[in-house]
Amino acid sequence: TYVYGTFPEDFTWGVSSSAYQIEGGWDADGKGPSIWDTFTHVPGNIKNNDNGDIACDSYNKVEEDIYLLRALGVKNYRFSLSWSRIFPSGRNNSINSRGVDYYNRLIDGLVANSITPIVTLYHWDLPQALQDIGGWENSVLIDLFNSFADFCFQTFGDRVKFWITFNEPQVIAWVGYGTGEFPPNINDPGSAPYKVAHILLKAHARVYHTYDDKYRASQGGVIALCPNIDWAEPQTPSDPRDIEAADRYLQFLVGWFTHPIFKNGDYPEVMKWKVGNRSELQNLPSSRLPAFTAEEQEYIRGTYDYFGLNHYTTVLTYNVNYPAGVLSYDSDRGVASVTDRSWLNSGSFWLKVTPFGFRKLLRWIKEEYNNPPIYVTENGISERGDLGFNDTWRSHYYRSYINEALKAVVLDGVDLRGYTAWTLMDNFEWAVGFDERFGFYHVNFTDPSLPRRPKASARQYSQIINCNGFPDP
Repeated sequence: TYVYGTFPEDFTWGVSSSAYQIEGGWDADGKGPSIWDTFTHVPGNIKNNDNGDIACDSYNKVEEDIYLLRALGVKNYRFSLSWSRIFPSGRNNSINSRGVDYYNRLIDGLVANSITPIVTLYHWDLPQALQDIGGWENSVLIDLFNSFADFCFQTFGDRVKFWITFNEPQVIAWVGYGTGEFPPNINDPGSAPYKVAHILLKAHARVYHTYDDKYRASQGGVIALCPNIDWAEPQTPSDPRDIEAADRYLQFLVGWFTHPIFKNGDYPEVMKWKVGNRSELQNLPSSRLPAFTAEEQEYIRGTYDYFGLNHYTTVLTYNVNYPAGVLSYDSDRGVASVTDRSWLNSGSFWLKVTPFGFRKLLRWIKEEYNNPPIYVTENGISERGDLGFNDTWRSHYYRSYINEALKAVVLDGVDLRGYTAWTLMDNFEWAVGFDERFGFYHVNFTDPSLPRRPKASARQYSQIINCNGFPDP
């Protein structure tokens, strides 16, 4: 059922992007290489051997990008900073002033057009120089990330009041270090993801405290991290094992990062139990899930100003018992997921159109984490290949999902403060290159001038923003 109504008056509407996916200029003006530059330059790593060397050329199109944002009518724009564009070596002894100028131009342009910048400090593109010393498996990155963040607060924080430390930390840990499908291309599913997540959480807390101690009083901004969350539904709703599997799916996917921050400074009990138990069966001297000291728990707990999340789709879950010998985050979790064949497809195999899951997820966050203020930082749908401008499926997706968010606010009392769609324009979609398109604006990648043109969904999203929801006709 469709609900008419509007969002709270101060609700904020926006659109998202990330540095490596749109900027291009991969070695322009003194920028250092990132792990994505290195990874995409190896033939065979990316579909069609695509890369982000030029991408949407946003590095040279600041004014044009701002024009697109104005035309959409968004109140905020979420983008990420390329660490290696600002510190080519990853360290603050190598400040690249041309890179800093680029972000200043972008931020000033947004502010001049009354568009609030939402800035992600880390959206997967680690400076290659820091991968060379072990990347996120090396705890020295806690200090190095903090020094990068500190520089960004100091340099941009007079105008930027909304910060995100890490985008999708679960993807960094699992897809980067567990399956190795993303750079740094490490395939160590049993141990590395837990080790990396442990360091990411400490790095996040460190940066939060730096903001709190040095900048909050004068700048008055907010900061948190934003996990990726699929909603998990039990495959057989009457089977208690499937119900438990759905909860375990969520605890391993998001609780891994949010339980320490929003609850008690520590990992979810079910994770500690499952990983500990399986490690014991594997005759390991201790659990593969590292432990926080009491001081660390105290330091991590409460390091948030809001709950940010990226959400796209829903899965059906059921319990699976893996053989004890399999060392993997996946087998520790012990959950298999499938989709319902009646669900509509998208251009991405993992993304099924399941708006009902969005409302359930928002309600779950409210109940699980004591009703925090929530900002949706990504939500959207792809198509495969170049299907032109009449993207009715995208209009349908946004209308359905945003209406479910409205129900969560109006009927369930969820404290949802803002919604940011993914993404402004078609761009480099990670491992699938330019094959999957998520944009409101179509980009013609075969034309060197990379023209952007609005799809039908852009007009529809503008109307929803303009009406602040779905007022009763």
